Parts: sequence; C-alpha cells; structure tokens
Amino acid sequence: MKILIYGLNYAPELTGTGKYTAEMAALLASRGHEVRVVCAPPYYPDWRVSSGYAGWRYRREQRDGVAVWRAPLWVPSQPSGLKRMIHLASFAATSLPVLAWQTFWRPDAVLLIAPTLMCAPATLALAHLARASAWLHIQDYEVDAAFELGLLKGSRAARMARWIESQFLRRFDAVSSITRQMSARATAKGVALSKVVCLPNWVDVSAIYPLPRASEYCSELDLADGQKVVLYSGNMGAKQGIETLAEAAASLAYRPDLTFVFCGGAAKESLARRCAALPNCIFLPLQPAERLNELLNLADIHVLPQRGDAADLVMPSKLTGMFASGRATIAMARRGTALHEAVHARGVVVPPDNVKALVGAITALANDPERRVALGRAARDYAETALSPDSTISTFEERVGMLCRAAGRRRWKASTTYFDARPSAVTVPHAKPATPEDAAPE
Repeated sequence: MKILIYGLNYAPELTGTGKYTAEMAALLASRGHEVRVVCAPPYYPDWRVSSGYAGWRYRREQRDGVAVWRAPLWVPSQPSGLKRMIHLASFAATSLPVLAWQTFWRPDAVLLIAPTLMCAPATLALAHLARASAWLHIQDYEVDAAFELGLLKGSRAARMARWIESQFLRRFDAVSSITRQMSARATAKGVALSKVVCLPNWVDVSAIYPLPRASEYCSELDLADGQKVVLYSGNMGAKQGIETLAEAAASLAYRPDLTFVFCGGAAKESLARRCAALPNCIFLPLQPAERLNELLNLADIHVLPQRGDAADLVMPSKLTGMFASGRATIAMARRGTALHEAVHARGVVVPPDNVKALVGAITALANDPERRVALGRAARDYAETALSPDSTISTFEERVGMLCRAAGRRRWKASTTYFDARPSAVTVPHAKPATPEDAAPE
C-alpha cells in the first residue's frame, strides 16, 4: 500500500509523538509498504529547532526507507496557550503545498497524527481528491488538554472548539488512539464505534533491556555504591505535574542514600531553580538515543508524575521504556484511568498531586530491594508480551487494508457507473430496437 503519514513531530526527536510516528513509518516501510511523511523540522522537547535543521526552510530527506518532507514552522522559545496555537497553525499553513503535491502520488491511505488537529481539513481534502482512506491517530487530545490544563480559557471558546473537533473526527474513515480509555473518548465525541481502533504505543525490547551491570551513568555522575536513584526522564511540560517531584526531593533531602536525577527539556529550567538548594538532585540534558538504555538502567525507581486533570487526555509515552528497562515504577494516576490500569499490577500507583503519598511510595521501595526487583521483573515481562510493535502494526495494516479495499470498490463502482451513464460515442438515428433474430449467429 501507499501510505502518507502527516504529523507535526518526527525523528530525530527522541521523546513523545515523534518517536512513535517515526518508528511506525519505518516498520511499515520494512514490511513492504511505500511510505511518505510530511512533518516539521525536529524541535521537541527543547522547543528549539535542532542543529542541522532550519525552522524557515522546506527540506526533503530519506530516513529508514521513508521519504520525508519537512515544512517550516514557528517555534516559540517559551510556549504559552496562544503561542502554541500560532505554532500549530504555522505548520498547518506551511505544510499545505507539500501535502497538495502528494495528491499526484495518489496514496491509498492518509494517516494524520494528532496533535495537531488543525491539519484535519487538509487531510480530509487530500483523501477526497486522491480517493484515499482518511485515518486519524490521536496521541493527545489537544483540545481537551488545552482547556482542562488551563493553557486556554473560556467556556464559550471550549464549547466551540469541542464542536469543531467533533465535526472533524466524524469525517475520518477510522479514528484510533493509544489506550482503551482514550479510544472510548473518541466514541463519546460522536465517532461511530465501528470506526474506532485502539493502537497502543510499543517498545523495542531488544533495544531497551535490563543490564547485568551498573549503568555507565553511575560512574559518570560519581554516585557512591549503594546509592539509590529516583529517575525522571522525558518532557517536563504542563501535563506532567513535574513540580511534585521537586517537593518530593525536598522532603527526602535528609536521606543521603537517595538521589533524584531529572533528564529532559521544556520546563527543566524552572524545575532546576526549585531544586537549586537541594543536594540530592542532578539535572541532565536530553541524552542521545543510543544511550537511552544506559539512562533507563540508571534508575532504581522510575517516577511518572501526571496531573489529575490530564487523566486519559494523554498517555505518557515514556512508560513503555520504563517497563522494558526492568526497573520498579511509581506512577501518579487516578483509579480507572489507563495509566493506573497499566501500572498497578506491575508497579506502584499513588494519587495525582499527592506529594505525601509519592514520598511514602519512594521511601517504601527504597527500603525494599526485593520488591523493587519483583516489580521490575513483572514490568519487563509485560513489555515483552504486551508491548510488541508487531501487534500494533499488524492491527493497523489489517484495518487500513480493509478501508482501502472498500475505497477501491467505491472507486470501481463510481467509474463503471460513469461509463454506463455516458452516451454512446456513435449514435444511429431511428435505429430499430434489437430483436432476438438480430442476435442470431450468421
């Protein structure tokens, strides 16, 4: 099949949506599909266009067997609600010429990755012109998140934005998301149940795995033997509730055997200021992809905070790597959410925004090495059995294949109807009706 993927984020971004979009494109290409991608230059999670790329220039490249077109966009250094809207709108506008050019390629399926839903009108138009199937894959419910997290305000604006979102969602041939709860949210927004698909994120367990030795970071950070590391690695934005970790670190500063390591971008500077006086905190910039396994194996305890009002609007992409590393995980999530469901059987879950509960969970695991090992083993087993990319990609292939075959039948029916309805190229005036004798062989 010819599959066009249209999304804001893409490799070489190391975290978030771009990581999974790039892996999906490469996996589809490796399975014999012809894949093209329209995206932006890499900028996430630092909110700065990466070295070697320009935010104001179009560019075409080949990556892992995939043809990639990059369109310019504006990247604010300090994103706020309004600045984010302009940022997303800039990509939606500059990517239009590149997307229109793909009409001549005539893809069988057009896959839009959300965020950003601002690209939905162009996606649906391209699918209509190319007679392709239109698929929306939701990594984040950006509209709900923007209002519920306070990035945008106003009840009237929220109602209007959600109405527009619903109208777009209903027009796609398929809508997928990464958890059962997030997929169900699409149905609640008016998408027919028959169109909804769950496509969980995955992890390459051959690339992320428990090391039989101490991580190289232990010596690089000059950590003493017996030191236990509480690790947070990933984006540090509004959805993460990262400030709870600063408060937990302050509460545990009296324990010399505990070190908090924070690795990531976005809100790192404000977090570092809050932890500046704490002797038990270390900050690292985002690390190269080839060192990710070493970094994740630095943890004795992974911590995954999340604001309570972000429940089932997003699913932290970093969780799959935490599980695969075979280390104990503490997550902050409400009962009944996808995050709680994923972690509670193979980790520790505490209520969101509850620093006291988080400190208690860290203390209990720090004092119980056997439980840390047991939880890490359960997490690794789950990663190996349930988080394989093959299952997700096979589900997508099967479903998009069905849509393309249905679209093909519609195209064939339309073309035959057109030819049947056309007047004959040569007409004979007053020709008499045919009779059975006229059809008899000579």
